[in-house]
Amino acid sequence: MRIDILTIFPEYFISPFKYGVLARAIDKGIIKINPINLRDFTHDLHRTTDDRPYGGGEGMVMKIEPIFEALSYLQQEYDEKGLVILLTPSGKLFNQKIAYKLSKEKRLIFICGRYEGVDARVSEHLSDLELSIGDYILSGGEPAVLVVIDAIARLIPGVLGKFQSTSEESFSNGTKGLLEYPHYTRPREFMGWKVPDILLSGNHSKIAKWRKNKSLEITLKNRPELLKSLDLSEEEKELLKKIKNEQ
Repeated sequence: MRIDILTIFPEYFISPFKYGVLARAIDKGIIKINPINLRDFTHDLHRTTDDRPYGGGEGMVMKIEPIFEALSYLQQEYDEKGLVILLTPSGKLFNQKIAYKLSKEKRLIFICGRYEGVDARVSEHLSDLELSIGDYILSGGEPAVLVVIDAIARLIPGVLGKFQSTSEESFSNGTKGLLEYPHYTRPREFMGWKVPDILLSGNHSKIAKWRKNKSLEITLKNRPELLKSLDLSEEEKELLKKIKNEQ
């Protein structure tokens, strides 16, 4: 997968892609990351990428011209047309389902907004999808892009390696959209805090049942709204009732 990032701070992405899963994916050639400096597509002495908003108001708005020229350049440079994604607080809320869908694309082009936002004509005429990573405001689209890329990349075959799997993680198909159960490792006891005995029993069926119970319990506690949209089995519904009664 090729990923282009339109930003006024290309240096922002130097460090994050040098470590961990993303670095290995880049080294293997599975993913290619290409930060693009929007200032290279300006034509004035100060390399201006923003201006005052029409109609008045506080702050500055990112101009459409540099974004348009950068996209035109990228589409000519690479035969595979990229899916253009604008990171904006008013976009569709990013989730695991969207991550899976985007992981199938051959090329993605991200636009990082700044200041009070981006000229609305970018979303109206240039972007294919608008995404938000949550109901809060960031100083720019750059940290949001990192979140989205990380979530997408780990779903691409070969990125995590054959010994790792995403099938049982929170929001994955394997967990039916429930939050993931808790994990423990050595030592068995620390500061008086013990690993649950069931995990040391070797009884895999009982462990599986415990994990399912814990997933339901954690989802009910932290993200109860997720349960409304899930197709739970009768056994899971009974477990959920039991957990509610015990709370």
